[in-house]
Amino acid sequence: MPSATPSPAWDGRRPVTGTEAEATALLGWLTDPEAPRLCLVTGAPGSGKTALLGWLARHGPRAGRPRRRTARVLVPLSGQSALGATWTIADRLGVVARSPGDLVHALATSDARPAGRAVLLLTDLHAAAEPEALTRLIAELAGVGRVRLVVEARSGTPAPTVLRAERRATVVDLDGAPDPDGGPDLVADAPAEPVRPLPDLSDPVAVCVADPLLVTTAYLAGAAAAGLPGTLDGPEAPARPGENAAEDHGGLRAAWMRAGQSLCREQPPAERASVLLAALGDGADPRLRPALAELAEGSPWRLRWARHRGDLTPPWPGPVTVLGAAGGPLEGTLLVGDRTGAVRLLHEADASPAGRLVHTVPGRVTALAPAPDGTVLLLDDRGRLHTVRGTAPRAPYLERLTEAVSATLARHPGTALAAIGGSVVVGDRLGSVHAFGLRGLHQAASHSGRVTAVAAVDSETPFVCSGGADGTVRLWTPGRDPRPEPLAERPSPVVSVHATQTPHGPLVAAAWSDGLVELRRPEGGRTLAFRPGPPVRAVAVTGAGSLLIGTDESLVCLVPRN
Repeated sequence: MPSATPSPAWDGRRPVTGTEAEATALLGWLTDPEAPRLCLVTGAPGSGKTALLGWLARHGPRAGRPRRRTARVLVPLSGQSALGATWTIADRLGVVARSPGDLVHALATSDARPAGRAVLLLTDLHAAAEPEALTRLIAELAGVGRVRLVVEARSGTPAPTVLRAERRATVVDLDGAPDPDGGPDLVADAPAEPVRPLPDLSDPVAVCVADPLLVTTAYLAGAAAAGLPGTLDGPEAPARPGENAAEDHGGLRAAWMRAGQSLCREQPPAERASVLLAALGDGADPRLRPALAELAEGSPWRLRWARHRGDLTPPWPGPVTVLGAAGGPLEGTLLVGDRTGAVRLLHEADASPAGRLVHTVPGRVTALAPAPDGTVLLLDDRGRLHTVRGTAPRAPYLERLTEAVSATLARHPGTALAAIGGSVVVGDRLGSVHAFGLRGLHQAASHSGRVTAVAAVDSETPFVCSGGADGTVRLWTPGRDPRPEPLAERPSPVVSVHATQTPHGPLVAAAWSDGLVELRRPEGGRTLAFRPGPPVRAVAVTGAGSLLIGTDESLVCLVPRN
């Protein structure tokens, strides 16, 4: 295996006498494009391993150098399960992962910009709750070409040997006595923290207040003792009443596993309670909801309803890939499309079934746009337009408009779709938004790269809202220049956008691929955010101002608090 050697990258800022050579070696590895993607820091207890990684996390380029600093993400592994570490790493790198395998896949395929430049600094692997599972995860991550890893593990433990056998690795060995004089920037390994008492895992308030990674490890340890599926397979299906009732803690554990990545983020207990409440299934102990709702009163959201995989009353509507909130003849109806192409109709009040949309679109439906007259426009996975007529007759000019748009998309496929009274709005893969209307065609080059979502609002000043793979959400009034500044911008692709007029003015909902959902007012004001935990597939805003969030296993309706 290669070993680290000193490099000119050392800038003279000594971490501590006795570890200068090792710090130089780490910087040399970090700046060498030909070095292995994995660096192991080993040594005896007290040799300064953890502190060295902490120093590296803080270390920047020499003063006066304009060189951009590679993002370094420090994740302590002491006491962590593989699933807890997965959620922590995923959150820090701007991806969503439900299992270790999901994390590896997400980092290998995600377009999130920070992930390609990150260096993971993982401390105390030997002290993890699941060191073997975490060692396997690290070996897999080391095979992903977009991240580099520095892993600290004590000499004489299995992890370094396993990792060196699995992957090429640079080794920085700190074996030897720690320096007695210490130094200003780095000290020897701190003594182990005292064992923290476990919270009552059936108490919703206790788990929201406790260390979320400790709660995750405790829930998984209890599941392992009960013979439930292991963490490397991801969270198991939630139990129905009477199934593993004691181990599931009245449904609290299943909800925690469903929303885990969001719950493990740093946040006030009230916001954690809001997320956990939204993740509860219909078979949960009825005493959990009022306790969580009381704690969640300090959060910006009130839960209206939630439907999850396995729910029976009313039944879960299925995985969500596209969402729409209809008006006109379909007022009070939600349109929910899944990956098979089926579009279900739900009552907005409680998500109970209201039938299906009868259409003949082959393959997947990638976007839908309910028009005010009851017609529903659909975009298929080839970027072509389909029309499902409502019960009311359509005006001839609207028929001609949709026929013209359909003919255009047959030649130039669309990637996003919206509709208002007399206009159809389409996004394309080159970043442009096209508004087809009765007065002609208006176009705007709004995004760098693919347009992933569009929405249109028919207000006093109609406007179009679009989201792109460039992470921006932009506003545009057809016939005018787009606003120069984005309404929102983040380092992850936008996956869904929806906007509507409400009694309190227009609202825009946007979701990004890192799991964040935001509700914004175009004219300014407070921005509300929510992370359900799993990857978000679609969002919508109802005419009353409620926020709908769809995932592969949930549909949640939230109301902003005044």
